[in-house]
Amino acid sequence: MKFQAAIFDMDGLLLDTERVCMRVFEQACTAINVPFLQDVYLNIIGRNAAGIEQVLRDGYGPELDYPVLHEAWRSRYDAVVTTQAIPVKDGVIDLLKWLKSSGIPTAVATSTRKEIAEIKLQLAGLDQYFDSYSTGCEVKRGKPDPEIYLLAAERLNVEPSQCLAFEDSNNGVLAAVAANMITYQIPDLVAPTEEIKQLGHTVLPSLTAVLQSLTQPQHATAE
Repeated sequence: MKFQAAIFDMDGLLLDTERVCMRVFEQACTAINVPFLQDVYLNIIGRNAAGIEQVLRDGYGPELDYPVLHEAWRSRYDAVVTTQAIPVKDGVIDLLKWLKSSGIPTAVATSTRKEIAEIKLQLAGLDQYFDSYSTGCEVKRGKPDPEIYLLAAERLNVEPSQCLAFEDSNNGVLAAVAANMITYQIPDLVAPTEEIKQLGHTVLPSLTAVLQSLTQPQHATAE
């Protein structure tokens, strides 16, 4: 394996945010007297704002007042993630330090809107490790479309096929694989489906395991 850059999803991959987000969504549902449909919620993971809205409208049906739910959810979520550091997932710091010491450029490709992504990464102390951010508000088509990964590679001036991509969600994996990147999945709230497993990417339990895999003697590093 040879690569020239590494691109990371953020929520559920770098930061342990997915449980926070789901808990706050459930609280928002309770506040406006809407049922919490976990199966519907899990389908939004990895999607940008437009994709989230479509999944929730489809899942809840025409009776859902989406603007009211969105405001109840967003206000509660932003109040948490803009004021306190979200825990960093296992192996993140070690992998980022290794990439930095190896001279490999890194980027974030997240469905989160830009201003919130920047605050999250700053509070967690991760902003120093990344050369660029690409966010959900900057693309027309969110994950599972590859657009955000292609944008991230373009900003690093590296061919997509020469990029490592790290994801937790199935939607994110679909995007990274469609971008023709060397894709690693570290599942968080949702396990890879049988369909996703057939994509031929690498599934590992943590970024610690990723670092061990990349530093084994049989693996080449950056060209």
